[in-house]
Amino acid sequence: MNMLVTGGAGFIGSHLVEALLRAGHRVWALDDCNSFYDPALKQRNLHELEALGKPFVFLPGDITDPARVEEVFGSQSFDQVIHLAARAGVRPSLEEPALYQRVNVEGTVNLLEAARRRGIRKITIASSSSVYGVNAKVPFSESDPIFQPISPYAASKLACEALGHVYHHVYGMDVAMLRFFTVYGPRQRPDLAIHKFARLMRAGRAIPLFGDGSTSRDYTYVSDTIAGILACTQREFGFEIFNLGGSQPVPLRRLVELLEQALGSPARIDWQPPQPGDVPVTFADLAKARSRLGYQPQVPIEDGIARFARWFRTTA
Repeated sequence: MNMLVTGGAGFIGSHLVEALLRAGHRVWALDDCNSFYDPALKQRNLHELEALGKPFVFLPGDITDPARVEEVFGSQSFDQVIHLAARAGVRPSLEEPALYQRVNVEGTVNLLEAARRRGIRKITIASSSSVYGVNAKVPFSESDPIFQPISPYAASKLACEALGHVYHHVYGMDVAMLRFFTVYGPRQRPDLAIHKFARLMRAGRAIPLFGDGSTSRDYTYVSDTIAGILACTQREFGFEIFNLGGSQPVPLRRLVELLEQALGSPARIDWQPPQPGDVPVTFADLAKARSRLGYQPQVPIEDGIARFARWFRTTA
């Protein structure tokens, strides 16, 4: 099939493009390679994809530019769209809330409209566990109420889920919304905790920990996330939301211990007050993803951190 992946030069996107190519698909990746982090890292991802020697085309472009989106959709007949492109991160969204709404919400509308006009029925869209906000009930289920987001990023992803439902209800599009839970692994963005902590530890610098170290995250190894995305491309749902997590929350203190073991470096801690927008825990209920997608995470945090550390030593 002809697959369009937005955000295809990024962390999750490049892994997805690689998996799709290895599965025999033809893949186009739309990405603006912006300066949220060093664009050279995305260029490195693209070089690795091009080196596979498979049918891959990189399309530079910004999803907030309707003309460019239309040009991309007019250049090729796509069978499916997998929409990962977004401005990511809770804390940065507090500084630039308007930018997050423009990219994440308006950009998603541009893609949905372009797909609708060309009769593309199936689109898979990345959402986030952040839509659950401070959820007193754990683990988090797709049926939980989610009307109390606590960051502009979370609000933008909640809006994207609503848009996906609209395009299914009004236009009959097949839409799967995937709530990712703290994805990590090789090629991880440098602003994310595991990668950031590893760099600081290697340099002998203190790592900032917010709160008392008890906050927990449902870390999900990237290959498990990719398996869930691929499962969505092989089925039709009408409109569905799925959690894609590891379903094993890891306290922050434990994460640091695992990094110390994997990297062979002690961590110096710079304790900081809790950050606005942070939630105490994320924890995915996977019952729906297991039953509907056959999703089952395979990589426990101990193995995943060891794999990340091997990649980090060879590339960082």
